[in-house]
Amino acid sequence: MIFVLRDTYDREKDLTLAAHVIDVHMQGGSAAPREPPEDELEVRKLKRYVAYARAKCHPRLTEAAAEELENHYVRIRANLHANDQEAEASGRAPRAVPITVRQLEAIIRISESLAKMRLSPTATEQDVHVAIELFRVSTLQAALMGDIELEGGTGDAERKCEQYFAENVPIRSAVGRSKLVNDAVAKGVGDARACNRALNALVSRGEFGERHGGKTVFRNM
Repeated sequence: MIFVLRDTYDREKDLTLAAHVIDVHMQGGSAAPREPPEDELEVRKLKRYVAYARAKCHPRLTEAAAEELENHYVRIRANLHANDQEAEASGRAPRAVPITVRQLEAIIRISESLAKMRLSPTATEQDVHVAIELFRVSTLQAALMGDIELEGGTGDAERKCEQYFAENVPIRSAVGRSKLVNDAVAKGVGDARACNRALNALVSRGEFGERHGGKTVFRNM
């Protein structure tokens, strides 16, 4: 799982964090003593529990869990494909990301890990539901926003498109998305899909902006 952390500016939080870090160093790195909660596991015991789970517990999906996961895999690929087609038909850039067997295997491993945490020999439908949600709010969300690329994507082509746009669109300048993409395609930088995904990534990172429903893009930095 990949969770994207953004370093956003917040003056109050920055002051609090800076004061805490400086205070720790002024005290020689010593942490303030605290009373551990009753339900807090001692680190040594937790390590022994994890080691035992790794060595002795090897969960497998139940039939119901496997069916749920299969249905989810087919459903999410169909939804992404439909969204992609709808975006292209309305003149917007497609934002679909590749969902392959590798991502399916990742969700299976997460489901089995959840079962292993409670030393269960089987991973249930509930484990699958939690694993799907974890994958959705982490890796999949990051890929949809253009922050990362899932295996099966066209990363090299998109990086070339990003570099081309950065070199050919001056800061604070605006240009039609279609013209920008068509020019890049004509010069062999990448295909239209890769160029549009590159623009989506630049917009999501705040380096580019959009106007007129995405038909016009402008460079911020």
